[in-house]
Parts: sequence; C-alpha cells; structure tokens
Amino acid sequence: MAGYVTTTTKAAPAVSSRPRHITEAPLVKFILIGIALLFLGLLLVLPLISVFAEAFRKGWEVYLAALTEPDAAAAIWLTLQVAVIAVPLNLVFGIAAAWAITKFRFKGKNLLLTLIDLPFAVSPVIAGLIFVLLFGARGWFGPFLQEHDIKILFALPGIVLATIFVTFPFVARELVPLMQAQGTQEEEAAVTLGAKGWRVFWKVTIPNIKWGLLYGIILCNARAMGEFGAVSVVSGHIRGETNTMPLHIQILYNEYNFAGSFAIASLLVLLAVVTLLVKSAVEWKHAREQSREGE
Repeated sequence: MAGYVTTTTKAAPAVSSRPRHITEAPLVKFILIGIALLFLGLLLVLPLISVFAEAFRKGWEVYLAALTEPDAAAAIWLTLQVAVIAVPLNLVFGIAAAWAITKFRFKGKNLLLTLIDLPFAVSPVIAGLIFVLLFGARGWFGPFLQEHDIKILFALPGIVLATIFVTFPFVARELVPLMQAQGTQEEEAAVTLGAKGWRVFWKVTIPNIKWGLLYGIILCNARAMGEFGAVSVVSGHIRGETNTMPLHIQILYNEYNFAGSFAIASLLVLLAVVTLLVKSAVEWKHAREQSREGE
C-alpha cells in the first residue's frame, strides 16, 4: 500500500517591522562628530565671527556711520530694488515653466529643462559678458539703444537683467520635481467637476506647491542680494549709482577701508542668517503639516 509522505514546514521567523539602526563604537561616533564640528567651525562659524569682530572693532559709532554713509546707503537701496524686481519676475517664470513642464506634453520639453539649468553651468561673469555683447555700445542692440537714449548697461535695467539670469532656475527647479511627484489627478478631478483653469490653479495647484514655492523664493532672494560676478560686469562700478552691496564691499576693501567693508559685509551676513531662519521655519511648518496629515 503506497504511503503518503507528509512534510512539515517550519514557520518563518517573524521579521520585526522596527527599523534597524546601524550602531558604531563610541570612539568612531566621537571622531566623526568631532570632524564635522571642526569643519563647520573653521569654514563657517569662525569666518562669520571674524566679520562681525572686524565690523565692530572701532565701535558702534563707526559701524553706524559706515552703514549710513551716502554711497553705502545707495548700495543698500539698489540691492533691495534689484531683489524686489528680480524675485517676483522669477516667481512668475518659475511657476509658468513648472506648470508647462509638469502638466502638459509638448515638443521641446527637455530643451526647456536644459535652458532652465543653463545659469548653473555658465559662470556669472560670462553671463554678464553676454549682456555686454547684446546691449553694449558695439553690441547687437547698442546702436539702437544709443539712438533712442535707452540705458541698459551701467544702469538699473542691466543689473536687474543680470540678476534675473543667474537666479531664474531656483523657483522652477524647486517646483518641477514637486509637481511631477504630485501628478495631475487633482487638477483633472477639479476640471471634471466643472472648475475653470484659473480656479484650478488658485484652489488646487497653489495650495499643493506653497511650501516648495516659498523655499524657491527664499533661495532666489538670497542669491539676488549676494550676486557679484554678473552684476560686476554690467554695473560699471559707479559709486552711489550702480554699486550693489557686494560691489561696494569690494571697493571699500580695496581702499583699505576695512571698517566700512566689514560693516556692509555684516549686513549681508545678517540678511543671510534671516534667510536661513525663514527657510528653517518654512521647513519646520511643512514637516508639521505633513505629520498632521499622516495622523
């Protein structure tokens, strides 16, 4: 009589769902943390401390006098003007470019993405030279501009154009991956329910990208205020007229006016710190909102 062979299988051991953390010896962790702190201290914290130490070396009166001096005040005002003009324009371009790339299919999409990344690959000095070749006295549009008494180079328009060129990827590059990850399902659902294009944009798209949008604006503004290379080429270095804060710092330093140069530099550092604080606040609020949605 043929017998049946029965086999018994052992149950597989339960796999813990808890993540396993890689542990290192205390000495290894101490060395790695020490190297990181030493690196940050030497290359980040110490230079910032030295900027403020030099700025206040001769006291508050010299510091405030350096900030309120007419040429310095003009440089600060020009920097703010450039940022106020360039950042909103880049905001409009970034939203439009990200919307087109992620929501529509069209020929030349990869070319558009490449062109958006172009300022990351081109030196800012080269970017400034491009505008000199376009709008300079011997440039393509130079004779026409001279004939109609239109000033682009060595004036506010040229500085704004150069700043826009070097900063326009920031908003678009923050939004494109975010909008690609989100897809088009919510917009399509809104259109199916009868919503029009602008209503879909304001009620669906903008709320979904608001944190990435704010992050891109912060980065764009920080770069706009600190840009040196492209602005240096197109500005003409006219004191009190076309010098932004970075250019004014260079001029004062070359004239051995260290108190004045470090005073303006400390103001730029303060603006950078405020930018980082705003960025951290945006990231914290975004993470908090995501944790609430996950509950």
